[in-house]
Amino acid sequence: MNELITNWLMDLGVSSSYLEMSAVGIGLLIILFFSTLSYYIAKNQILNLAHKVIIKTKNTWDDALIEHNVLTHLTSLLPFILVLFLTPLIFPAELLIAEILTLFAKILLTFQVARSISALLNVGKSLYHETAKQKYLPLNAIIQVFKLVVYLVTAIIIISLILNRSPIYLLSGLGALTAVLILVFQDTIKGLVASIQISANKMVVAGDWIELPKYGADGDVIEIGLNTVKVENFDKTITTVPTYALISDSFKNWRNMYHTGARRIKRTLIIDIASIDFYSLEQVDFLANTSLLKSYLVDKKQKLENENKSISQDDSPNKMNTRQLTNIGTFRAYIEMYLNQSQNIRSDLTCMVRQLPATASGLPLELYCFANTTGWVEYEAIQADIFDHLFAIAPQFHLRVFQHPTGFDWQKSAR
Repeated sequence: MNELITNWLMDLGVSSSYLEMSAVGIGLLIILFFSTLSYYIAKNQILNLAHKVIIKTKNTWDDALIEHNVLTHLTSLLPFILVLFLTPLIFPAELLIAEILTLFAKILLTFQVARSISALLNVGKSLYHETAKQKYLPLNAIIQVFKLVVYLVTAIIIISLILNRSPIYLLSGLGALTAVLILVFQDTIKGLVASIQISANKMVVAGDWIELPKYGADGDVIEIGLNTVKVENFDKTITTVPTYALISDSFKNWRNMYHTGARRIKRTLIIDIASIDFYSLEQVDFLANTSLLKSYLVDKKQKLENENKSISQDDSPNKMNTRQLTNIGTFRAYIEMYLNQSQNIRSDLTCMVRQLPATASGLPLELYCFANTTGWVEYEAIQADIFDHLFAIAPQFHLRVFQHPTGFDWQKSAR
């Protein structure tokens, strides 16, 4: 081909001093033209046609090829392949321009192959996340390791091409650098080990709500990578946590709460101890009109009467050696019945009202139950409705909910 170009230039009357330079220039233009033409046809004709075919198919897996630009990277290989094919046809092998073009094409072709492999790995990751029911496999970490290996091999091949040495020659020299490589990639190695342990023990998957107070992370895991775990906090900020921290530090995972479909309510009412007292018979009869307490009070009165008769023949309620109903005990029973009849509380899980040790602020009554939802908004609404009702009804049991004195309290006392 180079001889044909030279003869054609001689026929045109080009002088011998410019003959070789002109032949090289025309050869370069021919290579550039055909490589550019091939890239244009591949990208604007073949690639567009392939995209239309993929979009019309019922399969969803092939859409990932478009999403991660796999076909685009593959079409980018064509011009470099043409350069490798046309260069020896147009230029003699001993020409410097032929060596430069061949080296240039090989380097870019090698790099583009690495990018294509990386895109295919991304496709595999997307397909796994779409189809896997349980995403315990540390695919992000594995894919990142594969990408690291691919680009390391690519770098070695490119260096060997530039030095015109066999890649095996370069790989043999890496043995002496093992300690340095381990030091450089120690975070990567620790992250890979941590990812394997996280997967094997099913500790965390993408989508889990975790808390790591040490790192200020409290939200949903959006990605588990080789070196870092990304957590989207509830204020929409992103906290990046080292992957190794999930096995070296303690954290809380709320996954089982979502699987159970219930969320715990654990809050206290502080009762003023000075308001706790025995009930009179009139007060008991008044509360017996309450539907929730009717059966409880009938059973409780009968039980107390029987016990008091066994203690003393004198059934006067003023005797200190007889058992009597208290407003705090009745209120606690009311809360339990109120929770048990509520449609927003899970009856198959623990539901109780208990007394905590008295403090300087009063007697804490703790509600321990589970709402029948895991949604944050719905959970807070259920919890607020329960305590709205209890704060409002506590005076009906002649109980005061404790709070520290306010200016309003001092105004009332002054009057």
